[in-house]
Amino acid sequence: MATWTNDELDKIAGSDELRIASLRRDGRLNSPRIIWVVRHGDDLYVRSVNGRDSAWFRGSQVRREGYIQVGGISKDVTFADPDPASPGLDDDLDAAYRAKYRRYSASSVGHITSPRARAATIRLEPKES
Repeated sequence: MATWTNDELDKIAGSDELRIASLRRDGRLNSPRIIWVVRHGDDLYVRSVNGRDSAWFRGSQVRREGYIQVGGISKDVTFADPDPASPGLDDDLDAAYRAKYRRYSASSVGHITSPRARAATIRLEPKES
């Protein structure tokens, strides 16, 4: 399994937004969406503010592959489920979102930390070349 470099983790975690696109069944990329990203240890996580029914989230579940652009980084990625054996992960990610995006409205942060968004959490993994 490929891992993020420290430089990639720092640049991505230091950026407010990233562009994310999932890979379609035919191998083409869907239109990119701009979303928030947080770091937890050596992992990067994104959530769908509109939950599992949003178009981009559903697209991420088809092939579980995609592409991100952020902070000068362009990278093929795989979309992984959070580790179910990681107790408290949702609470840790909520705290990370609240800390990183605290300058945004409480409503916006509340949406990304809602049960609906929590249920649509994805761990980003760099795809092996």
